[in-house]
Amino acid sequence: MSPLSIRGFAVASATAVTAVGSVVGVASGSVAQPNDPEATATDTTLLSDIPAGQQARLQSDSVTRQADTAAVQADASARQAAEESARKAAAETAVHRKEAAEKAKRQAEERAKARAASQDISASPVQNSYTVAQIQAMAQQAVAGDQFQCFSNIVSHESSWNYRAVNASSGAYGLFQALPGSKMASVGADWQTNPATQIKWGLAYMNSSYGSPCQAWTFWQANHWY
Repeated sequence: MSPLSIRGFAVASATAVTAVGSVVGVASGSVAQPNDPEATATDTTLLSDIPAGQQARLQSDSVTRQADTAAVQADASARQAAEESARKAAAETAVHRKEAAEKAKRQAEERAKARAASQDISASPVQNSYTVAQIQAMAQQAVAGDQFQCFSNIVSHESSWNYRAVNASSGAYGLFQALPGSKMASVGADWQTNPATQIKWGLAYMNSSYGSPCQAWTFWQANHWY
């Protein structure tokens, strides 16, 4: 007999003994005496004569109750695990949304700074000529700090910071070798002689075509054009 059945049998036996004791007590209160052979015989018969079928039913009921309890506990554990999984998924989704929102905010701030800086350099005094240092200083005002090196790499490869550079074979012009150079007229009529106008156009082109100067530089490294 398994430990589970033994416990069920113990419950059944205790129940039977209690029931028999109640019957014997009633009999004693009315007729029987402690040493009455008839009472003793009756007591002995009732204690030893528990029907086997009743024992089986009691054991079966005990096993059923234990199985029901285990099922309830399993259901509770499953619900708890499902709730915990849902909480974790919701937390991860919230983190991803927060990161995406922060990234979008940073990009918007960078674009706003670039627009503001471009407006600033557009107001720079016009000169007959500009040194590389002066042009680079203008670019640093217009381009976000973490994007400037990428921006500078492209300009260095395209024109060596010569705002009057002309490609002899294609006619590409200026710091960014725009082809045709007249594209830059969309920013200012002085595109041929004003590096500030060229910088404003070049930055806008990189942002609109690639998302940022660094993304434009990544493309340039893979293709040697942008």
